[in-house]
Amino acid sequence: MTNQHITAAQSGTFKIGGELMVNRLGYGAMQLTGKGIWKEPRDPEEAIRVLQKAVELGVNFIDTADSYGPFVSNRLIKKALHPYKEDLVIATKVGLTRSGPDDWRPVGRPEYLRQQVELNLIDLGLDTIDLMQLHRIDPKVPLEDQIGELAMMKEEGKIRHIGLSQVSIEEFEAANKITPIASVQNLYNLANRESEDLLNYCEANGIAFIPWFPLATGQLAKEGSPLNQLASEKGVQPAQLALAWLLKRSPVMLPIPGTSSVGHLEDNVASAGIELSEDEFNALTEAVKS
Repeated sequence: MTNQHITAAQSGTFKIGGELMVNRLGYGAMQLTGKGIWKEPRDPEEAIRVLQKAVELGVNFIDTADSYGPFVSNRLIKKALHPYKEDLVIATKVGLTRSGPDDWRPVGRPEYLRQQVELNLIDLGLDTIDLMQLHRIDPKVPLEDQIGELAMMKEEGKIRHIGLSQVSIEEFEAANKITPIASVQNLYNLANRESEDLLNYCEANGIAFIPWFPLATGQLAKEGSPLNQLASEKGVQPAQLALAWLLKRSPVMLPIPGTSSVGHLEDNVASAGIELSEDEFNALTEAVKS
């Protein structure tokens, strides 16, 4: 399959919070940073090229976080894309602190969340954050205090919509009673469907579902596997097929595959042009039962 003329627009569209229109295939900025999601990338210029190419290929939904680097991915996004195109939606996150490579610790104190929202605004060069997600619920802080502070900043015009990450249906409903929740970002891919019930809940309620780690093909792509066989038949890569499966799985699904390479980015966006028949989709679904 050639990547020419295929753009993220072919993935279809979704309105986050019922009003922010995005192409469903987005881009996740976590991999723009150094090893362990820590410090600057090995090739900062390639990181800039990746972001600019993503927008050129029709990606208008970019997911980042203050903890990526920390602050590195946000600053790269601003350097590469500011002033932003009118239709570009940037989602970011607060609530995880860093003390070194691959180390993540939740902090949900209201004063900390407020500070981090302000730093996101500065580093991204924004007046309002389109989608501010609570990166993790801090078990040491009442949920009302965490969501309440973000809701307050929404009222102040600094946040447009609020999302959650790695939550259960019960946690979503508790937060949604405090303020409307527009999105959920949970681990979900062809190989790991532990959040299936939450995905179904989101679909039933028109909530955006943003699967992180969408390309965990792993053992699924080994020689002779259904994923590998179908990828070979269709002349595509297993990872592209895994993205196509996600896009077909639900109309509320917004995959955000990340990469630090322009070549990989082009391959990921090309998955928007892959059409799976019902039989092909079902064969992949049945290949792994979570």
